[in-house]
Amino acid sequence: MTEFGESIKRDPAAFRRKFRKMAASPFAFYRGSACLFYADMTGSFADESYLDGPTSRVWIHGDLHAENFGTYMNASGVLVFNVNDFDEAYVGPYVWDLKRFAASVALLGYAKALSDDSISVLVTDFAGAYLVELGAIAAGGDDAIGSLTLDSTTGVLHRVLQRARLSTRVALLDVETVIDDYDRRFALMEGREPVDAATRLTVVAAFEEYLATLPAPLAPHEQAVKDVALRKGVGIGSAGLPSYNLLLEGRSQALENDVILYMKQAAAPAVARYISDEKVSSYFLHQGHRTAESQRALQAYADPWLGYTALSGVGQLVAEVSPYSADLDWDDVNEPAELRSIVQDLGRAVARMHSVADDESSHDLVDFSTEEAIVAVIGDDRSGFVAALVDFAHRYGARARDDHQRFVDLFRNGRLPGV
Repeated sequence: MTEFGESIKRDPAAFRRKFRKMAASPFAFYRGSACLFYADMTGSFADESYLDGPTSRVWIHGDLHAENFGTYMNASGVLVFNVNDFDEAYVGPYVWDLKRFAASVALLGYAKALSDDSISVLVTDFAGAYLVELGAIAAGGDDAIGSLTLDSTTGVLHRVLQRARLSTRVALLDVETVIDDYDRRFALMEGREPVDAATRLTVVAAFEEYLATLPAPLAPHEQAVKDVALRKGVGIGSAGLPSYNLLLEGRSQALENDVILYMKQAAAPAVARYISDEKVSSYFLHQGHRTAESQRALQAYADPWLGYTALSGVGQLVAEVSPYSADLDWDDVNEPAELRSIVQDLGRAVARMHSVADDESSHDLVDFSTEEAIVAVIGDDRSGFVAALVDFAHRYGARARDDHQRFVDLFRNGRLPGV
């Protein structure tokens, strides 16, 4: 309750919904309890192996589990399958990302009734692909496989990208909006409400400040706000945090080109509680700035609408509700060969993410080559590194399953204060 106490006081109903979702399975619990993971990383599971000063201060995703991957259309117009959801991103030990992902693989494998040996193979494949890709990038990139796109993927991930390619802006708009008096406005539905005039003025003022944070200026007509709506109950991690949708004119007056943005309150990342570095904490104006800058640092060719602002003094992240977003559905993947292929691709994606935010990026918080530093600290002990990650995945998967059962027992018996 240390992590959620104040938020529960503000909106206990939102946290009852969050906790119901977390109670559904050990993996759902793991997704919603990053704070517990980092308490363990600095407590009973603390381990400084394969770390030194530089590699303890790498830009990390912060919540790297198996379901935080999906498609997006990058700023160059290319569909990419990559890491997404950077709400927990910060600067810390690179191994925390790898361990969080490895444990999520163990939990998924257990849920699919895979043997311990099969889970070990999956984690080994992930770690091996990560090390090979990172080493290739550090060596100049000639042998690196590169981004996961329609041209570089096969199998399940290729099908996810193809599904995203079939999506259209018009289809998204037809679901999210209605046409009224020859123009679009938001459709009102469960979880979305209209706002009053005063709230609209406040949100639009914050939007105007956001425009100055974009990497490229918008044309005047693209800045026209046509409608504003309040969103509630979005995602496990966003419980109790308000979010707004804005409907913009887009690049022309044609109704098919309207753009939907979300403006959501950003919260402090769970990992920040365990990183005592004034250079990191003082780098950001607020949590919205941290989230946007972290995503730009970790994601090559990020969403061109990605930016930040403040609403009533509270940091907000702003980005597009993309029509080209598609997630990998792990429920549909059960064959060992497909699972192995996927985790190898995800290992490569994580390697690229860790290598993007360094001395060659536009951010100076991490001012050294991260790929070279990680490769150097692991050295020739790749087999030991992989074995340690496999061992951690099994041990922490068991811990998460035990913690999930304790959580369910506390919650259903009314022993979590405030909910």
